[in-house]
Amino acid sequence: MPQPVLLLGAGRRRAYDEFVLTRIAAARPVLLVDAAPPDWAQPYLAGHLAADPGKGGATASAVMRFAARHRVRGVLTHSGEYAVVAARIAGQLGLPGASLAAAVACGDPPALRAFPAGHTVATGDPGDPGAPRVSAETVVLDGEIRIAAITRTTLGPAPARQPLRHTVHAHDGLLHNRFLRLAVDRTVHALGVDRGVLHIGLTLTDRGPRVTDVAPYLPGDLIPLLVRRATGVDLAQAEAALATGEVPDTTPTRQRAAAIQFAYPAATGRLDRLDLSPDAAQEPGADRMLLTQHTGNHVTAGPHATVADRLALWVAVGETPAGCDDALRRMARHLSAGIAPLANAA
Repeated sequence: MPQPVLLLGAGRRRAYDEFVLTRIAAARPVLLVDAAPPDWAQPYLAGHLAADPGKGGATASAVMRFAARHRVRGVLTHSGEYAVVAARIAGQLGLPGASLAAAVACGDPPALRAFPAGHTVATGDPGDPGAPRVSAETVVLDGEIRIAAITRTTLGPAPARQPLRHTVHAHDGLLHNRFLRLAVDRTVHALGVDRGVLHIGLTLTDRGPRVTDVAPYLPGDLIPLLVRRATGVDLAQAEAALATGEVPDTTPTRQRAAAIQFAYPAATGRLDRLDLSPDAAQEPGADRMLLTQHTGNHVTAGPHATVADRLALWVAVGETPAGCDDALRRMARHLSAGIAPLANAA
């Protein structure tokens, strides 16, 4: 087998995780490190190393034993749960990746806010209800920092404030905002990352952009799909190239917009009915629409919902964000659900 890239964990949600795996597997062999690979991931894998990434020490030992017999090109994960062990393994193998200190800081918000203090990085509270939320999808190569895309996020009602929608536009004005650029550059330098893909969350306040969170891996919620549809930049393949010591191609080839919307339950109770009309696929601008919940499950209403409560997702592509909004609204009409309220859901 050609030298593989190790992927710690395939992900728990096919609707969100399959796209990234397909893009990486299209470029290089993928050896999954997981206790039990999900069935949907099997067609994209070149091999499987049976180890639970959640058991950091045991997993690192298993990988080192494998690497003693086989050359490994890179180490990846798309889970915050496994970011620290991935950084540890990459460091032990002498492979590119976020440092252990950076991975630890990114996984601990209070530590993250303290970590870059000496680098004059302005940090903020992600729970600030009045500040718009964005993220900078950032590619770092040997100190060169490039913001490949800006993701704008619309949040739902408090207290959960779960994402309702993400939008990426190739011509987003924030791509040229010097204050946001400065915040991103200072964050990358503070963390000491010189190679990798970062998802840097920010709030836009009256005092300028404030960094709220950083993930040293690809974002979830199909944001890499939005970036590819809007700009042509393949963040998944860029991440894999960086992890294997190669130079990624991050040249934009598209000038469009793309957006994703999530449906949350209108009430708390048992999901009795969930229907999606096939006509949704015929709507202009429709990219995909998927159900992400099963009838019979207990679901929680939007203000207190989690990602696990989402009923469906749908993606639209257009020339502008407004065009995507129109397509998302049309697609939403093809979804219907019935929920037995909590008192009657037993």
